[in-house]
Amino acid sequence: MEEKYTYEDFLDIIKTLRSENGCPWDREQTHESLKPCMTEEAAELIAAIRIYDNTGNAENLLEELGDVLLQVVMHAQIAEEEGLFTMEDVVNHVAAKMIRRHPHVFGDVEAGTSTQVLKNWEEIKKQEKTGKSWIESPLKEIPKELPSLARAPKVLKKADKLYGRKSSLKEDLAVLKKAVSCLEGEQEGLEKKEMEKQLGNVLMAVCDIAGMYKVFPEQILTDRIEDFIDDCENNPVK
Repeated sequence: MEEKYTYEDFLDIIKTLRSENGCPWDREQTHESLKPCMTEEAAELIAAIRIYDNTGNAENLLEELGDVLLQVVMHAQIAEEEGLFTMEDVVNHVAAKMIRRHPHVFGDVEAGTSTQVLKNWEEIKKQEKTGKSWIESPLKEIPKELPSLARAPKVLKKADKLYGRKSSLKEDLAVLKKAVSCLEGEQEGLEKKEMEKQLGNVLMAVCDIAGMYKVFPEQILTDRIEDFIDDCENNPVK
């Protein structure tokens, strides 16, 4: 019978790997060196969700959730060695946050719709962020490490909310038409810098429109890429 491991066993395994008699590679890792690993594992988890949706097979999803958890525990172990915090602190912190941000479940606040839940969530989150020294500004708080097509709608939405900017479908369509006209009119003589500007305006306008319709441009583009690949491979041009 296959041996079963507990959560506590897993923490001990990672601690052993990081110990003096553990694995040389694991001992060398830092928060910085593990950044690409977390990016890769998060992407593989998203892929596993797609595979599960397409096939109903959850085996890969199970594996990739474990790999993401491994990254979390590695960072927590390194932080414990640095005297910063422990995995227990991480769990306690996120548990407390979930209770604090769900007063309609764990308190006496009324929230009968998901819209009201999100409104309460944002207000509580805003209070939590007040006075945090690492936050440069409300818009810069949105991580630049996000893919640009995922970050742009968040920046635009927050700009609407905080700075009086108002998304306008008419204005966004005008931006698209202007860019198309510019690109059509000067196919040969358009400087690279101007072309980059026009294409950047197109992408921002597309992201703004996506935000209005509550769709995710990063996921839309990913899906269209997959459609393109399938079309190319299933219907090759002879």
